[in-house]
Amino acid sequence: MWVMRKPFTSVAVVAAAAFFVLSASAGAEIVEIGKIEANAKPGCPGTPCFAISRTTGYQARVGTSTSTMAAPKGGRIVAWTISLGNPNSKQVSFFDSKLGGASQAQITVLQRSSDKKKKTTYTTVAQGEPAKLEPYFGKTVTFALRRSIVVKKGQVMALTVPTWAPALATGLATDVSWRASRSKAQCEDTQVQTAQTDLKKSAEYYCLYKTARLTYSVTMVATPSSK
Repeated sequence: MWVMRKPFTSVAVVAAAAFFVLSASAGAEIVEIGKIEANAKPGCPGTPCFAISRTTGYQARVGTSTSTMAAPKGGRIVAWTISLGNPNSKQVSFFDSKLGGASQAQITVLQRSSDKKKKTTYTTVAQGEPAKLEPYFGKTVTFALRRSIVVKKGQVMALTVPTWAPALATGLATDVSWRASRSKAQCEDTQVQTAQTDLKKSAEYYCLYKTARLTYSVTMVATPSSK
């Protein structure tokens, strides 16, 4: 995560929702992976103002669940949703200048290593197209994928942020945590680029950030009779 500590006048957060209509075959099961809890609200604007920066991350734990972002069965991802904070113009300018440009993100599908000695190593197997986020600051927005993505049971739905995104809720319970594609030496250096933007590339997700929630979810249409 990245923290903007300089105090600014607060900007009211606008609560809004985007509507998404799925054209799925009759009887298809629609699964929401990582449904965002009501208390998980992005912390921007605030002092400090928190944002995800230059990494790929996934929610590792929420309460007793340690598979919040894992596909419960096979299917196709058709959309993803992100709840965004509403940083003010000075905060936006600061993040843009420090973290590589305008706010953007994309959904990423990860496959965990089968090597028991590499439990926190994941390989990128698929990605959706990147989306520009600034037009939707202060809102919850759903992005329909141009092409659906096939996923297998157990694969992890992650959020890739090559620049920055105000999509981080902090100050939550100690049993809430997320992991980032950073090595042990990079946990505190959140300005270094570690986002996984290339397919078939592996990375270590060593860094675990507690009491924080990435505010995104994924919509999947399950394969009929998939288990």
